[in-house]
Amino acid sequence: MTKLLAFFGALVLTASAWAQQLAPDQLVQKITDEILAAIKSDKQLAAGDKQKAVKLAEEKVLPYVDFDQATRLAVGRAWREATPEQKKRLVSEFRNMLVRTYSNAISTYEGQTLKVLPARGKQDPEETVVRTQFVRAGGQPLPIDFTMHQKDNSWKVYDITVEGVSLVMTYRSEFDAIVKQKGIDGLIQALATKNIPAAAVGGSAGQKKPTK
Repeated sequence: MTKLLAFFGALVLTASAWAQQLAPDQLVQKITDEILAAIKSDKQLAAGDKQKAVKLAEEKVLPYVDFDQATRLAVGRAWREATPEQKKRLVSEFRNMLVRTYSNAISTYEGQTLKVLPARGKQDPEETVVRTQFVRAGGQPLPIDFTMHQKDNSWKVYDITVEGVSLVMTYRSEFDAIVKQKGIDGLIQALATKNIPAAAVGGSAGQKKPTK
């Protein structure tokens, strides 16, 4: 479930020059269509080429993710106790982790589509939830909600909920357990260790492959 949540986060945590002109639901639909089209048109990408998956994430996703907000919510209470340097490293490693998960999961979703559902009630001009359904061949539609807010004059996503399970809350439970046992530095180290495969693939996550 964690990989699925992170994959959808990677799909929609992005924007471009036209982001300011589109409503959040229109933005989610347009971006998702473009990314899934990229997967469909590139056989190597669809087959799970990790270097291409990382490149796709860098170009279409990472520059427009509110990783500060997502990391703060995922770390929870420990965030208030972290030093500025620890916060910086936590954001960096959390970002790297989503890149790694995205590159591992991308080939699973070739040929799938995403349908944006009508908004419910009055919409907040600064924050909203975009409801969608991921349409899978031969399966029931998968409900996915994207929590978005305005930052730097554009809409950005900082949490994703798949079948009622929040990305932020899923990671918070895991992170809380690590912090209780090993402290904030222990959490940073645990994330860095997990991120080594992503660094070895493309080096995009900012980690260098360790020398032996």
